[in-house]
Amino acid sequence: MAYVLLGIAIAAEVAATSLIKATAGFTRLGPTLACLAGYGLAFVMLAQAVKQIPVGVAYALWSGLGTATIVAIGAVFLGEPLGTVKIIGIALIIVGVVILNLSGTH
Repeated sequence: MAYVLLGIAIAAEVAATSLIKATAGFTRLGPTLACLAGYGLAFVMLAQAVKQIPVGVAYALWSGLGTATIVAIGAVFLGEPLGTVKIIGIALIIVGVVILNLSGTH
């Protein structure tokens, strides 16, 4: 169940981060409220998940998968460039998350 909560936290964080541009510097009420609600939900779910998952592993998954997903969303939907260096960086993040999960500390 803790990994389900972590998945919800990741999805909420990705949704909130995706809305940041639409807030126009937090001057548009609707996107701003949705963005803040997404971050709020993300932190609540992360806090629940770390009751059963070591905080280092949970945070590595949350930040790593969130970052990789945001880069993909930026490339596909926002027209942001996706060069070789960016792809290598994302691959290194994913490798790091896998290593943390295979280390047997959880």
